[in-house]
Amino acid sequence: MAKLKISDLAKIRDRVHEQINLREDGAQVKITVHMGTCGIASGARDVLNAAMDELDKSGRTDIIITTSGCAGLCSQEPMITVERLNEEPIKYVFVDNAKMRQIFNRHAVEGEVQTQWALAKGSEQ
Repeated sequence: MAKLKISDLAKIRDRVHEQINLREDGAQVKITVHMGTCGIASGARDVLNAAMDELDKSGRTDIIITTSGCAGLCSQEPMITVERLNEEPIKYVFVDNAKMRQIFNRHAVEGEVQTQWALAKGSEQ
């Protein structure tokens, strides 16, 4: 049996943490709108409203929309993170109302990552 490295344990912890977070609520998808001061000043509130509107239209009960503080990339705001169960999170930047609606329907619902607006894949350490 191969010895585990600290980095292996961190990856396992992150993967399990993400799966538990989504499973506990019975959700398949979590969308986080980053609502730090920089995000709000850049239009994150409109992005959040667009996400909530699309959720209402979809009738889906397995998608969670939540907010967080600043993600640390103020010049890239508004930002969102989409996490689908058993997949790595995708961070999107410069999101506006129209992009949010497309990301919701194409990535959150259908699973197709919108690479043209994606900044990063995976979780921060």
